Parts: sequence; structure tokens; C-alpha cells
Amino acid sequence: MSIMKRMGMIFRAKANKALDRAEDPRETLDYSYQRQIEMLTKVRRGVADVATSRKRVELQISQLQAQMAKLTQQAEQALTQKREDLAREALTRKSGLQSQITDLQTQHDQLQGEEEKLTVASKRLEAKVEAFRTRKETIKATYTAAQAQTQINEAFSGISEEMGDVGMAIQRAEDKTQQMQARAGAIDELLASGALEDASGSGTDDISRELQAMSTQSDVESELAALKAKADPELASSQTSGELGAAQPAEPAADAAEHAPQAEGEAQS
Repeated sequence: MSIMKRMGMIFRAKANKALDRAEDPRETLDYSYQRQIEMLTKVRRGVADVATSRKRVELQISQLQAQMAKLTQQAEQALTQKREDLAREALTRKSGLQSQITDLQTQHDQLQGEEEKLTVASKRLEAKVEAFRTRKETIKATYTAAQAQTQINEAFSGISEEMGDVGMAIQRAEDKTQQMQARAGAIDELLASGALEDASGSGTDDISRELQAMSTQSDVESELAALKAKADPELASSQTSGELGAAQPAEPAADAAEHAPQAEGEAQS
């Protein structure tokens, strides 16, 4: 039994929380105002019904009073014609009609009092409904403004659900971008150091790359010398003579190397 009570309590708590999230105060206020309008309409309809009954009683009283006047005339005519019995019968009927009129007048007074009470209640209820409508609109406007302000603040602070999802997506994109940049940099370093072979099929290692760089440098120097010669021929010729003069001292060394065997032979003889 305690388990069932606990389950019921949990269910009611969950349902209450779900209803609290689903409830919109503006809709609740509109519904309450609609119910009050319905109550006011019923009260007005009741006032109209009571007024209709009162009017019907008044018509009945008028008809009975007309009949009483007619019976009075008939009694007078009967006495003129020496018919006292007919006059007595007419007055007897008139007395019965008077009793009915008295009862109807009592009902009329009751209905009139009830009508006045309902009219006062209807006016009070109408004033209350109008005041509730004014306050309802004020509360709705205040709630709407507060809701908009809350949404704006949540958007600025990034704590709203949608902005939180956007922030998480941006963070994931930045993390993936940094990861790809780090991977690309690591691969470049491994390729430059020769620890990782180029899968494109070039087959160059660090020595080949250095020789290729030296060849490129030599080509650059040759092209630079050609451009200088084209720009200033005299400077180019002087540089060429200097290079040749610097190369001539190597010839005596070559001659000494050629005469060295001859000197050795003479010494031996």
C-alpha cells in the first residue's frame, strides 16, 4: 500500500510539473474572463425571465380587473331589471376574481423584488467583470513584456536552450578546426624531417632535397650574373678577368709537379 501511495505521489508530482510548464497565464486569464462573461449572461437572462413573468402577472391582473368591471356593470343592469339573483351571482364571481387578483398581486410583488435584486447583482457582476478584464489585459501585457525581456537576456547570456545549442556547435567546430590544423602541421613536420614518406611517389629524401636546393641556388647565381652582364658589360668583363687571374697561379704548381721526377733522376745519378 505504501508503494502505491508513493507511486501516486510521484505521478501527481510529475503531472503537476508538466502542467506547470504547459500552463500559460494569459490563456488562464482569458478562460476565467470567458467564464465570468458566461455567468453574467446567465444572470442577465435570469433578470429577463423574471421580468417576463412579472409582466405576465400584470397582464393577468389587468384581465381580471376588466372582468371585475364587467361583472359590476352586469350586477347594476340586473338590479335595474329587478333581477337581484343575477346581481348577486355577478357580485359573487367578482369576489372570486378579487381573490385571484390579490394572489396575483402578491406574486407580482415577489417577482418585482426578485427582479430588482437580480438587476443589482447583474450590475455588480458587470462592474466586477469589467474590472477583471482591465486587470487581465494589464497582467497579460506585463507577462508578455517580462517574457520578451527574459528571452532577450537569455539570448545575450547564452543560457537559453537554442543559444546553448548554437554555442555547443560553434565550440565543436572550433575544436575540430584546431585538431585538423594540428594534424596538418604534424604531417608537414614529419614530411620535412623524412620520418614520413611522401605518398605521391616523388621519392625525395633530405639529401635529394638539399642537392636540389643547391642546384636551384647555382641556377639563380648564373641567371643573376647574366642579368648583371646585360646591364653593365664592363663590370662583367672586369669580373671575368679577375676570375681568370685568380685561376693562373695554379699553373706553376702544375709545372713543379711535372719537373719533380726529373730532379729526382739527376740527384740519383
